[in-house]
Amino acid sequence: MAPVRHIGVFTSGGDSPGMNAAIRAVARSAAFHGIQVSGILGGYEGLVNDQLRPLGPRDVSNIIQRGGTILRSARSEAFRTADGRAKAAATVQRHGLDALVAIGGDGTFAGAKLFHEEHGCRVIGLPGTIDNDLFGTDRTIGFDTAVNTAMEAMDKIRDTASSHDRLFFVEVMGRDTGFLALASAIASGAEYVMVPELCQSIEQLVKELGQASRLKSSSIVVVAEGDEQGGAVTIAERVKQHLPDRDMRVTVLGHLQRGGSPTAMDRILASRLGVAAVERLLAGEHNCMLGEVNGTVLSTPFAEAIGKQKKLQEGLVAMVGILAT
Repeated sequence: MAPVRHIGVFTSGGDSPGMNAAIRAVARSAAFHGIQVSGILGGYEGLVNDQLRPLGPRDVSNIIQRGGTILRSARSEAFRTADGRAKAAATVQRHGLDALVAIGGDGTFAGAKLFHEEHGCRVIGLPGTIDNDLFGTDRTIGFDTAVNTAMEAMDKIRDTASSHDRLFFVEVMGRDTGFLALASAIASGAEYVMVPELCQSIEQLVKELGQASRLKSSSIVVVAEGDEQGGAVTIAERVKQHLPDRDMRVTVLGHLQRGGSPTAMDRILASRLGVAAVERLLAGEHNCMLGEVNGTVLSTPFAEAIGKQKKLQEGLVAMVGILAT
């Protein structure tokens, strides 16, 4: 196997706080080992359209505290085609890239797996998504920041809910998974949480809210956007039919959760995985995602990272209700 002398790094899919910290770690770790780094602009689209820029140690100064991604991110329709991937492979050859570091989620890694299979490109993935839904890591880069953002918003919502004896439905991101909803519900002391992984009826929710109303003047229900009963707006409308006298409000946090300066936990995780990515490539490892499991950096083949479902801890869902009494 040819030695790694030139690494390309890119961010793909939805942005998450801490991506810049990961880019910084890759660039500076590579420089430490005497390896050239190029930043690929706009994810896979940048590979297809040959949009690269040099990334030296000073090029990544003062970005560890910034949200978003200095390399920008996009979902590439061109890369989904065989012709687009061939163009991307030509870019890799043209610039002499020996390996890639892809920072993103399951869609990013599905593309990396296919790119490796078709063109033999060595790729290591870093889990950058606020959803925390990737198998092979306890936490993804950006998850902790998103939880804190949602928690801070709900702390403020609690103030106005208590002042007016209101029931609030707060929608957080989570199209397919409820990790963000569950963690933010526990952290903010919410009375109920609804997640896509569990079948929770409107009738059960109404019952729980009825019991809570006898004990406290306000309640917060956290709803993952992909819950099977619908988003927060739909669920609030259905609950209103059962509880017509309750004063209800809906808040959709939306993309607010993706922005902001990353927390210390996300900066450290991103830095650790970025350094590990360079070291693992030098050791001959590729076609895998790096994650942190029980405090240890472990690699998971792309096929497992995107093919296996990460399990939500159902006991934590029950804990929301216990702590709300």
